[in-house]
Amino acid sequence: MNRTHHVFNQPRPLTNSNLFLSDTPLREAVLREGAGWDCDLLASVGQQLGSAESSELGRLANSYPPELLRYDASGERLDDLRFHPAWHLLMQGLCSNRVHNLPWQENAPPAAFVARAARFMLHAQVEAGTLCPVTMTFGAIPLLKSHLPEPFRGWLTPLLSDRYDPHLQPGGHKRGLLIGMGMTEKQGGTDVLSNTTRAEPAGNGEYRLTGHKWFFSVPQSDAHLVLAQAKGGLSCFFLPRLLPDGSRNAVHLERLKDKLGNRSNASSEAEFFAASGWLIGEEGEGVRQILKMGGYTRFDCALASHAMMRRAFSIALYHCHQRQVQGKSLVDQPLMRQQLCSQALLLEGQTAMLLRLAGAWSTESGEAGKLFSRLFTPAAKYVVCRRGISFVAEAMEMLGGIGYCEESELPRLYREMPVNSIWEGAGNVMCLDVLRVLSKQPAVMELLTREFEAVKGQSRYFDGAWRQLKLLLRHPQEAQARAICESLFNLACGVQVMMQLEPCIADAWCRQLRGPAPLSEKVCQRLLLRATGIG
Repeated sequence: MNRTHHVFNQPRPLTNSNLFLSDTPLREAVLREGAGWDCDLLASVGQQLGSAESSELGRLANSYPPELLRYDASGERLDDLRFHPAWHLLMQGLCSNRVHNLPWQENAPPAAFVARAARFMLHAQVEAGTLCPVTMTFGAIPLLKSHLPEPFRGWLTPLLSDRYDPHLQPGGHKRGLLIGMGMTEKQGGTDVLSNTTRAEPAGNGEYRLTGHKWFFSVPQSDAHLVLAQAKGGLSCFFLPRLLPDGSRNAVHLERLKDKLGNRSNASSEAEFFAASGWLIGEEGEGVRQILKMGGYTRFDCALASHAMMRRAFSIALYHCHQRQVQGKSLVDQPLMRQQLCSQALLLEGQTAMLLRLAGAWSTESGEAGKLFSRLFTPAAKYVVCRRGISFVAEAMEMLGGIGYCEESELPRLYREMPVNSIWEGAGNVMCLDVLRVLSKQPAVMELLTREFEAVKGQSRYFDGAWRQLKLLLRHPQEAQARAICESLFNLACGVQVMMQLEPCIADAWCRQLRGPAPLSEKVCQRLLLRATGIG
């Protein structure tokens, strides 16, 4: 038969790349923030996660989402979940790389938060749904290290292990454990003070919880931290999946949420029928206790969104290097080149700032680091998570129709993006949190002045943006909270870019503070080399 055509000028998919070594901004930031000791492992992890096999695991985990098994064949209540084997392999990799507990080890290395953040970002480029159980466990461990109820003290060892153990057994018998969260109820959402789930004392620190959770995240977890109303007010409780005697707790899974993205990860609705829970801290301290966990998970939302932005950009750049239009590669077409380099420039600033923020989370950063992380974590979550949605859409547009088809990774990344701006508090919640820090922390203006004045005089664009922000901060208004958050984060990125990167890139970044501006060819060349790990 005569062939009507042959396939040509069709770019190959991006596989078998090293996600760490190909990312110069990330490599430099890891070294700069004191985690250079982890570079060999990061290079090994980056090679594995950049393989075609890892990419296929991510695809399979989302193509075959978890199933809820409410009953067995004889009618007995199960409330179990069935996952595709790809999910378990991805979880095994995350746990073996200690993404869920590296900084909490007894002899944790210096800058462990930075190393852990880099490992987290590499995994996020392959499959983001598996990050949900990992980030909640990571956020729960420091709280549980000091508040683990007496019957569960043996859980600390498996919580700090590098093993993933999906078997349904009492936690004390397992090699690895995961912790979930259950805060949201249908009538309140973010307003957890309106929660109606109630807790009645049963003696010896144990309570009976009755109520409904609208979002009960990762229901296969070995235990959940949940909020319920006790006599002393809204309180935090440790709710195990299996009780110490091995029997199932009285938690019924009503359904799994049918979500836009995050398909590989199970999110459920749950009913508590006098379920057994143990008080964490004191009655009435629920919000304060759970927020200790929330800061870490909010930071991870920003890390995950940034990592997915990096992956979308890598796919678009790889495509544009191969695709020819009128005899020239797309990457050499002036308009497309500007588009790609604008994305690369944005990633430069975010990478530097997020790793700086990871360093501030480290215990060795002191009180100044605590305040820095307290202010800039919600700002980073607000800006990066919202920015990522349009960023991935733009990368998809660079590929054209093929980027819109499911054979590309981009549709999955696009569906995944909005969850991080919603989960752990949507954009307005983050902005109000930033205003709260600005109004209640007396040292915050001193911190900002010290941070931003350190680069005074290097860029008139930066100095002008800082002057405008100071005017807003004199009497910050709720209606201006989004503008304040965005300016805070962009200026913090600008500080890192000016202090750490070459002048031409720093100048280009600062010019963007006043709006999109064409990038010089010199800047474009440097950005594209750095984005591929060459420069």
